[in-house]
Amino acid sequence: MLQPQVPGARPASYLSPHRAALLPRSLAMACAPSSARARQDCSNGCPLGPKEVAETFKVAPPPMMMRSCLNEGAVLITSPRAACLDSRVLFVLKMSRLLSPASHIFTEFLLVSASSVLGLKAKDLIITPATILKEKPDPSSLVFGTVFTDHMLTVAWSSESGWEKPHIKPFENLSLHPAASALHYAVELFEGLKAFRGVDNKIRLFRPDLNMHRMCRSAVRSTLPVFDQEELLECIQQLVRLDQEWVPHSTSASLYIRPTFIGTEPSLGVKKPTKALLFVILSPVGPYFSSGTFNPVSLWADLKYVRAWEGGTGDCKMGGNYGSSLLAQCEAMAHGCQQVLWLYGKDNQITEVGTMNLFLYWINEDGEEELATPPLDGIILPGVTRQSILELTCKWGEFKVSERYLTMDDLTTALEGNRVKEMFGSGTACIVCPVSEILFKGQMLHIPTMENGPKLASRILEKLADIQNYIKCIYLIIHHHRV
Repeated sequence: MLQPQVPGARPASYLSPHRAALLPRSLAMACAPSSARARQDCSNGCPLGPKEVAETFKVAPPPMMMRSCLNEGAVLITSPRAACLDSRVLFVLKMSRLLSPASHIFTEFLLVSASSVLGLKAKDLIITPATILKEKPDPSSLVFGTVFTDHMLTVAWSSESGWEKPHIKPFENLSLHPAASALHYAVELFEGLKAFRGVDNKIRLFRPDLNMHRMCRSAVRSTLPVFDQEELLECIQQLVRLDQEWVPHSTSASLYIRPTFIGTEPSLGVKKPTKALLFVILSPVGPYFSSGTFNPVSLWADLKYVRAWEGGTGDCKMGGNYGSSLLAQCEAMAHGCQQVLWLYGKDNQITEVGTMNLFLYWINEDGEEELATPPLDGIILPGVTRQSILELTCKWGEFKVSERYLTMDDLTTALEGNRVKEMFGSGTACIVCPVSEILFKGQMLHIPTMENGPKLASRILEKLADIQNYIKCIYLIIHHHRV
């Protein structure tokens, strides 16, 4: 049993007797960074940031109350990384934030359902192989997301019994109650990652730990239960291993992995679901760009539609974010453009491109060569490819790499001064996608991405594709999980 340690704890009343009575059935975790660097690391790594704070307490729990909780079977863990929902932290019931104005040291408390700690376990995985296997398609003829493999993974959850045993079974339709909360109130989320067959014929997943971490963040935001990330990842690896022949024997194609999590509460009440279903399906996908091409896209920029806003769910991968973007996409096409450049605020901040993160390679206002992308302020989705590009280019050390705000005024002024080199989107599907034109306020702005190579976008595409296919795995910052 770990001994409770809370830096700066004072013997003061912390919870009402009613709340204190609830604590014995919970697991409490605290995060207390001791420096600005630690606070920054925690805020970047923890899926629960200030915007998810449920309640603020002014003092820490007194030692006597903590000992009482431990005697009743609960556990209190304190460490600089404890609040980062790792594989030992599961279903979050409540979180509070303690801020000391004098020291600026904060403590986050997560009260976690004790029953869920004994949750999703890969060792309990049940595998029911399909008896009839489908014919494998030609990767060059694939249309994204239309062909699926022979098997799927499902894991059901309920507030009464926690996680059921994970089950890999033949691919089939789902059976849902007509009142399921996912169907009525969009209580759902998803992820997207890929498995690649390397030149050594081994199959690898590209940075799946980041997807699992983001999926947990989305689960918290949607009031769905969190899960043991390592255990779910092991189940996904078993699924890919079973359907490994569906991973294309090609360095230009891959197997797309779609974990999905839906609320299945059989009620029309608008409330936190007591039942949920996590499932994973697989789909072989061909190259995003045709052989030998690197086609740029044109963008429609207009504040008529907004993808995300402060306090919303723009930093989570939820289906509602995508469904509500379809009308804007249709209008962009009606204006002769292929994608939407999402703007935000009165100053027309540039945020994302379609379903991709955005990068601008330019000479900034200070005359510096810079690769810039909007910061993760709650509006931007923390993309895995985005993070990989930032880490990769920082490793090169050849130009300034920044997470900063960019506006349409910044862009138009830079275009007038011939300071723009390249603009491109980034995402799992394409890695990078160059931008050539932006329609803004009736004027078509030409982005000289293709005239400049695009040297940087092409280089990033080549380097990340080489890493994914294990051709040149030379950057230790890029992590693979071998199946």
